[in-house]
Amino acid sequence: MNSAAPRQRAARDIRLDFFRGIAMFIILIAHIPENRWFDFIPARFGFSSAAELFVFCSGLASSYAFGRVFMREGMMHGTIRILFRIWQVYWAHIGLALGMMLISIIAFKLTGTDYPTRLGMAWFAKEPIEGVFRLLTLRYIPNYLDVLPMYLVLLAMIPPVIFVGRKRPIVAIALLVVLWGGVQLGAAGFGPKLAFPGGPEPHLTWYFNPFGWQIVFFSGFFIGMGWVTVPQLKMGRLFWCALAFLLLSVPVNFWAFTDASKLLESIHDALIGPMGKSNLNALLPLHFLASAYVVLTLVDRHRDWLARVTPVILVGQQALATFLASILLAWSLGMVLDVVGRSTLTIATANLAGFAGLILTATIARAYKSR
Repeated sequence: MNSAAPRQRAARDIRLDFFRGIAMFIILIAHIPENRWFDFIPARFGFSSAAELFVFCSGLASSYAFGRVFMREGMMHGTIRILFRIWQVYWAHIGLALGMMLISIIAFKLTGTDYPTRLGMAWFAKEPIEGVFRLLTLRYIPNYLDVLPMYLVLLAMIPPVIFVGRKRPIVAIALLVVLWGGVQLGAAGFGPKLAFPGGPEPHLTWYFNPFGWQIVFFSGFFIGMGWVTVPQLKMGRLFWCALAFLLLSVPVNFWAFTDASKLLESIHDALIGPMGKSNLNALLPLHFLASAYVVLTLVDRHRDWLARVTPVILVGQQALATFLASILLAWSLGMVLDVVGRSTLTIATANLAGFAGLILTATIARAYKSR
């Protein structure tokens, strides 16, 4: 560990926006129902997915946006900045939920397909008053809308983490590891379950448990603050160990292997567990960090090339707007595919149209902010 003071940084690392943009495109693919492209996204080859990439990049970006405010202007100014961001993200989530509901109802009226039930609105329709209350208090999370509630909790954790870690980063890191461990013990039945309610039934909780996923978020945050030293990017022993781990994870994750072998499928299920994704099983962040180290080592000498992929970088720079658009576009494109059918051509057209929609959204968001 090094000093608690954040390092002096020059321009924002272009790799952050590039990989966050890549995550947005993958999230779009993953959320289009019955999308054949989903079978070949990186998550199908390993334990981690675009969710880990998105959360890690969000933590790194938060260190740039908020961490220096805390260190430069004090706890009060930093906390006010965080509260304002929480206010923005909260209403973005509510707006997204209402937008998804509206689209589902319109599609139901036009096609007769029960999209509201697919979204998880059956109970909401029967108990609208209780449903609105639970929606606004984040105790009812419709399907496909699990990420932003988690992000709200992670943002709220930043002030206490800064307060503890500004003088002793190791203490903040240790407390977060203990919190993650408590989630794993609770999920295994060795203590209280640390989770937020996410539906009318007692067993329904948030799909992404923020008390587990904070490990990924604050890994990025601590790196951005300079509280954790990043290993040197080189093709040494660490690189080859990480690459070997990634290759060994393919047979127990890629569907072409697990569909052909019940043994491999059972190994995957035993390693991850039924709630491993929700509570962040240790293999998920380890796989993500190994992936990040290998990829960053390979692209480190090509940063100038990354800077030329401006559409992807633009999407990454406007992360909140493009995330909202990715969910709405994916849901809508799935409805279109239900009508026209899912051939190779229509699926490709839907995915490419979604990509174009993300780029257009990012362009509009940048123009709006510039004014």
